[in-house]
Amino acid sequence: MSKMNLPNKLTIFRVILIVPFVVLLLGGNAGWFGSNVMIPNVTALVIFIVASLTDLADGKIARKYNMVTNFGKFMDPLADKLLVCSALIALVEMGRIPAWAVILIIAREFIISGFRLVASDNGVVIAASYWGKFKTTFQMVMVCLMMVNVPGWIGWLDALTQIVMWIALVLTVVSLADYLVKNKNVLKEQR
Repeated sequence: MSKMNLPNKLTIFRVILIVPFVVLLLGGNAGWFGSNVMIPNVTALVIFIVASLTDLADGKIARKYNMVTNFGKFMDPLADKLLVCSALIALVEMGRIPAWAVILIIAREFIISGFRLVASDNGVVIAASYWGKFKTTFQMVMVCLMMVNVPGWIGWLDALTQIVMWIALVLTVVSLADYLVKNKNVLKEQR
């Protein structure tokens, strides 16, 4: 078995970071760490930002140094989905985002994952689109804003958070439509 390269290690690291991130975010708001929720919330935010930056780094390193692997093609988008979906579900629990918005985002991820599986069975690789990358970026920014934005704390931050949430939701739908239109042939029966 060959050694795991740096981009794949960064992807695995991102998955591992999900556990302390969720524990700190939910535990801090549930009072597991005492009455001061700021320390666990800020620590969770830092972990989320670090994990998000590893997403940016692993792809750039893999492409620049020709270190793209099948493991990376599979795990990188999965790690992104696990990170963002974990954060969104925790934020529903905290009352920071409506459940319907998270259901829309997660439904899109299931549909795209299903498309990728069908395509893979037919020997077709569905590359990530720019719409999908914009969607992921806005979702990660939205999560960061929702983590720091205690409702009613700073008025303009409430407004900014809502604007970013709506942009992320629009990009979620647009990126789904883009995938469906570009890859409609994937669902046609192979003869």
